[in-house]
Amino acid sequence: MRVLKIKNIVISPKSITPTAKYLFFGLFIILVSSFHTKKHPYYISVIDIKYNTQQKALQLSARMFTNDLEDALQKLNTKKIDVLNPENKAEIDSILFSYIKQRLNISINNKFQTLRYIGYEKEEESIWTYLEIQKVASTKTLLMNTKLLYDYLPSQVNIVHVEINGIKKSSKVTNPDSKVEFSF
Repeated sequence: MRVLKIKNIVISPKSITPTAKYLFFGLFIILVSSFHTKKHPYYISVIDIKYNTQQKALQLSARMFTNDLEDALQKLNTKKIDVLNPENKAEIDSILFSYIKQRLNISINNKFQTLRYIGYEKEEESIWTYLEIQKVASTKTLLMNTKLLYDYLPSQVNIVHVEINGIKKSSKVTNPDSKVEFSF
């Protein structure tokens, strides 16, 4: 049986090749930039729309990453926005609903609809916002114009799921496109 003996190895700066220096520098830049960028590589939000036949209302929920939403709201307001631990929940609700109303519009059968804000809740690293459109009799066409987080994230994608009278449809809207239409 052989025993491998290792003596103290000293690396002098002269023994590091230029290639090794560039490789180390490149790895260092990648490591530093991974901490400087956002916490997730994709910017995707999900919008779910379901028709509630008993209430004759469209129920909407929009899921956005919390840090993206807070950064977008912060960009439009002068003070720090903390959606998860708000000092004044009513104020955050107002700011959030104002933001959504300006960036999410729905027409049903070629008639613009009014969104009613219900609230929001956190789920893992995201926020679910809940909205409703009341007094919806029948839906033949639904046109959505969504620019949620577009002003903040140029690579934002919004996935839209719609379920009306048991018919499910989905679509993807990628910034700068903002309109999607569904027929039933």
